[in-house]
Amino acid sequence: MKPVLELVAASMHFGLPARAVRALSDISLTIRPGERVALVGANGCGKSTLLRLLHGLAPPTAGRVHCAAAVRQAMLFQKPHLMRLSVQLNVALGLWLHGTPWGVAKAAALAALARVGLTELAGRNACQLSGGQQQRVAMARAWALNPQVLLLDEPTASLDPHAKREVEALMEEFAKQPGAMTLVFASHNLGQVKRLASRVIYLEHGRVLADLPVEDFFGGPLLQQHYPAAHLFVKGELV
Repeated sequence: MKPVLELVAASMHFGLPARAVRALSDISLTIRPGERVALVGANGCGKSTLLRLLHGLAPPTAGRVHCAAAVRQAMLFQKPHLMRLSVQLNVALGLWLHGTPWGVAKAAALAALARVGLTELAGRNACQLSGGQQQRVAMARAWALNPQVLLLDEPTASLDPHAKREVEALMEEFAKQPGAMTLVFASHNLGQVKRLASRVIYLEHGRVLADLPVEDFFGGPLLQQHYPAAHLFVKGELV
């Protein structure tokens, strides 16, 4: 299958050239339809920057990013960006901005909220919801756009255990729906990575040091023998 996303020797620097901070360095990777790719690594390793690069929120300083033609993407951030409007209107506005007529967008928003179990909160102010509910609203807004690629930046990092399970269940459901939705998500929760990912990319100081199927990343001698830094990270011994 043709890739939906591809990076070729992509780097990202921030700041003036003389004092530039290198957030990503010479990354080449290919993501194919239906993959569930987890980005792991310590804080500051480049996970969020890599997601923003894949979503086109910033151009690379060097190298290139290639997205398959007509591939629909959506991205969820660790803290959802919601407006002081009703839950339904927060979802409907996303559709309207993509060209959906307003009446159709409002009806589609209700269907999306039903998908994430929030129909009864459609009329509530979105900014008054709990963190878990807000993240589910954001997922409804993304799902309503019918994306083929869904990017998620630490989607459960600030949630309580119950809310985490709810969001994880939605991620798994989205990945299994017809059409082979591709997931790329950053996470510090290695248990979550084991449960949801089919492939794991380990980053350190803006570089990809390991890129393995999930079963090889968490089991067997391959990681320890060939990717010592990633092995120490998995064991919790890498600071």
